[in-house]
Amino acid sequence: MSEFMIALFLGVFFGFALNKAGLTKYHKIVNVFRLTDLTVLKFMMTALIVSMSGLYLLRGLGLVTFPNVPPTYVAANVIGGLIFGIGMAVSGFCPGTCAAGSGEGKLDYLIPGMLGFLVGAVIYGLTYPQVYPAISAIASVGNVVIPDLWKLSPFLAIALFTVLSLFLFYLIDRAGLHRKGRG
Repeated sequence: MSEFMIALFLGVFFGFALNKAGLTKYHKIVNVFRLTDLTVLKFMMTALIVSMSGLYLLRGLGLVTFPNVPPTYVAANVIGGLIFGIGMAVSGFCPGTCAAGSGEGKLDYLIPGMLGFLVGAVIYGLTYPQVYPAISAIASVGNVVIPDLWKLSPFLAIALFTVLSLFLFYLIDRAGLHRKGRG
């Protein structure tokens, strides 16, 4: 029960942070795909850096153990990523912003979000028995995470990701692609 409460607290805190940063707004999501406002990208990459650092630090201290990693199927990830990205670009919402906007009581988030979740679940359920065996046979990498795949220390992988993210942030700021688009 305490793990559930911790997860619930962290989820509410993350939704609150999304909301306070203005990242639950339709134009913020759409403008990422228009390359006119990359604030969402910067926020999410910062969240990845913080969470990776924290999780690997906690694991290094012996305070948490990681669950078994499911197999990675490159083709399935590419296809799923394309479907997810197209849905996000078309609707202007992602699951996180749908949940955060729904928490605010906004029907324009709740209705497309729930429809997207339900339609996606139905399509997945109906196509899984036929599609999964075909896709899983293509480019299976196995049960690995990126540091293992590249044979790097997790902390070196995090450091490289952090440096690349900071460089990308610098380029975004130099190009003026932050908070430029207003809708």
